[in-house]
Amino acid sequence: MELDEVTISRAILASQMETMLDLLEMDVAVVGGGPSGITCAVYCAEMGLKVGLFEKKLSIGGGMWGGGMMFPRIVVQEEAKEVLDRFGIAAAAFEPGYYVARSVESVSKLTAAACTAGAEFFNLITVEDVVVRADGRVSGLVVNWSPVEMAGLHIDPLMVRCRAVVDATGHDATIAHMVARKGGDLPIRGEGFMWAERAEGNILDHTKEVFPGLYVCGMAANAVAGECRMGPIFGGMLLSGRRAAEMVAAALGHQP
Repeated sequence: MELDEVTISRAILASQMETMLDLLEMDVAVVGGGPSGITCAVYCAEMGLKVGLFEKKLSIGGGMWGGGMMFPRIVVQEEAKEVLDRFGIAAAAFEPGYYVARSVESVSKLTAAACTAGAEFFNLITVEDVVVRADGRVSGLVVNWSPVEMAGLHIDPLMVRCRAVVDATGHDATIAHMVARKGGDLPIRGEGFMWAERAEGNILDHTKEVFPGLYVCGMAANAVAGECRMGPIFGGMLLSGRRAAEMVAAALGHQP
């Protein structure tokens, strides 16, 4: 077979432009491609929602890639092992209630499951702002290429419309801060000290709709609530992402 470089370029452009045009309007926009964001995206997609996940970096996976201090292993507790089992992620028992999984396998299989379920990933995309109309709900995102932000270029962004936004941006709680800075009634307390038991135990209570149309999950949920951080145990991230998906689906009329 004779290969043509222009045909290769045309295939990439045509496919991605079709996807981007289709996802200008979606049900759920997940911001942040870490463990809670990917988990939220896969469960939303499996429940029939049209999902786009926006990640500012080139790679998907967030802090899960590096495990603990660049040792590519993560720990989950008993309650979260069912999520690993659900997506075929191998986990070895360490001590009662503790399971160890490979971080690369975990990210890869969650991401693959999200793709299979129909979620679309948009990496190297930065969210510059949110859209709030007269009804007071977050109803869209203002997006641009991450290299534009990194280079400090004055390039106007584009906008996507969605019925719900999930802030899964981790410690920074980026989207929640955007809403708060623009005058939204959204107090943000900031994350507390390291205390894994407390952080993991309370994260599902903090996973919620914090502003009309805006949900928080993962470490962003704890940061908004003023809760502790938990370090390289990832069970709460997975369970929080699933909980956020269930909340969004219920609000949009899609039951599990």
